[in-house]
Amino acid sequence: MKEHIGIAGAGFAGAVLARELADTGKFRITVFDERNHVAGNCHTARDPETGVMVHIYSPHIFNTDREDIWEYVNHWGKFEPFINRVKANTAKGIFSLPINLLTINQFFGKKLSPAEARDFIGSKVEQSIKEPKNFEEQALKFLGQDIYNNFFYGYAKKQWGVEPSELPASILKRLPIRFNYDDNYYDKKYQGIPVSGYTEIVKRILDHNDIELRLGTKLDPDRKRDFDHIFWSGPMDGFFGFKLGRLTYRTLKFERIVQNGDYQGNPIIHYCEEEVPYNRIAEHKHFCPWENHEKTVLFKEYSKPCEKDDIPYYPLRLNNDKKLLEEYTKLAEEVEHVTFIGRLGTYRYLDMHMVIAESMDLARICKTTELKNWPKFSVHPLS
Repeated sequence: MKEHIGIAGAGFAGAVLARELADTGKFRITVFDERNHVAGNCHTARDPETGVMVHIYSPHIFNTDREDIWEYVNHWGKFEPFINRVKANTAKGIFSLPINLLTINQFFGKKLSPAEARDFIGSKVEQSIKEPKNFEEQALKFLGQDIYNNFFYGYAKKQWGVEPSELPASILKRLPIRFNYDDNYYDKKYQGIPVSGYTEIVKRILDHNDIELRLGTKLDPDRKRDFDHIFWSGPMDGFFGFKLGRLTYRTLKFERIVQNGDYQGNPIIHYCEEEVPYNRIAEHKHFCPWENHEKTVLFKEYSKPCEKDDIPYYPLRLNNDKKLLEEYTKLAEEVEHVTFIGRLGTYRYLDMHMVIAESMDLARICKTTELKNWPKFSVHPLS
């Protein structure tokens, strides 16, 4: 008899793992999702008024350096190459992100070469900071006060809801400074967006005789006795009924606008001034330049604290969260026949390619290991 596996969550974390295990022929898998669609926060759907393919829970551009991950997603759907060129609307004008040679020259009114720009920025940075302890120190050490104040202080404070000096330095490491004219937001070898959307890809991954999908249905942790093993991609604290308290997240709310033509001429524009209430505007027709649409739909994104009934987006991971995470991790290590996976299950900031890679790597372990010895986490939350 095939062992019965329960999976909480039909996003990439749960879907990839379900398919990898189903393909062995040794398991039957039931995938639960309390929402009425698959793909989690990567869900895409055609906007009924404009016909534009919309990234419902904010834009997702697939990017990875791993050839095997790129080949994997392309197996399930065609990806068109897409370069994300983000603009920053600031008090001093509109500039390109990440900070690059064009940004530096325009912002400071210079005509610097790469070497000259490196020296110039070097004269602006806080050289007294040896090991940055937080986001603000990271910015001051590598960018200097002027760039930090104009591009990052207001945006980060709106995005995370705290002073940037309270945020970990690692957040800013995702936004490098470049001393050339490369304005590609990502630095990965493979970058693209699926022609038919992410939801169709996840549907195809889950299309298997040994996978049962139950949408609009939450997997109750008390039902773990009904399965030989459970993979949990929901919030870790949620598995335990939040009995120790809630880990903090930020969530998003959206203001939808429909117009004719082209609203902003770019997929994403960041609004960096603290006085502007929204963080960015995403105009979704620009994520599919291979299509033509007379109308356009865009969304102003507002960041806010994640409350009880909100959808969690970004783990905050402040000091109090880290202490609480340690306590929940100890509880998780004691639970039998449960593995915590994905962004919410391990309370970590993860991009799509990282989630897919972790589920594929975990599946390889599970396929060659006795079920009783399956790992407690796809990756340890405290690593």
